[in-house]
Amino acid sequence: MIAFSLQSGSNGNSIYVEAGGVRLLFDAGIPGVAAMTRLKAYGRDIKEVCALMISHDHSDHIRYAGVYQRKFGLPVYLTPKTLDAAVAPLGRLQDVRMFLTGSVLQFGPVSVRTIPTSHDGADGVAFVVSHEGRKLGILTDLGHPFEGLGGLISSLDGVFIESNYDPDMLRSGPYPAFLKKRIQGPKGHISNMEAAELIREHGARLKWACLSHLSEQNNRPDIALKTHRAKYSGLPLYAASRYVASRIFRL
Repeated sequence: MIAFSLQSGSNGNSIYVEAGGVRLLFDAGIPGVAAMTRLKAYGRDIKEVCALMISHDHSDHIRYAGVYQRKFGLPVYLTPKTLDAAVAPLGRLQDVRMFLTGSVLQFGPVSVRTIPTSHDGADGVAFVVSHEGRKLGILTDLGHPFEGLGGLISSLDGVFIESNYDPDMLRSGPYPAFLKKRIQGPKGHISNMEAAELIREHGARLKWACLSHLSEQNNRPDIALKTHRAKYSGLPLYAASRYVASRIFRL
């Protein structure tokens, strides 16, 4: 299994996963040309992707789903509530395939388990991709460290995990009080410290972790990485960029 982030952050999200000849995209928050170009740089053709999986209705995850479907022919997988609540106008979609939160989708030898999150989307999910005993987690926009999240992480071989904000930067930053409260609340995002604690306590099986969805205003890659390294050591650790594709990760 290989995977890489095409981009990660409030300015747009998309992750590519490939295993057993199956090619999947998770979220469509970046323009189609950017997705096509970044995939091509790694020798992948976006038109060969078998499914576009949408995690939730916020525009940084769903904004360009219609473009990916019409321009590249990708079938769009999402929940009915997510489609109804989509903030960004998607235009006409010709190939939409619905799933229910908590279901497992099968793509040949690859399965994708959908896990409900408490983030304040209409019907948000995280994902676990499995192939030949290897499991990859795509765990962003989680809301808070909900029950069962630790056990889920303990089953993974690799993970893209939300590490959204540094509490001190958020506290002293420019956001209005209501937005700070939302981010720290049960339906917002998880902090560097919360993500680090989860991996320290439950990440013994992990081969690598990529910190994802870092806030532009309330975090920095060096601060996120330092927080995690202070909690545990020995695990290859990376931070996904808001502007370029990550390295290729392998399992």
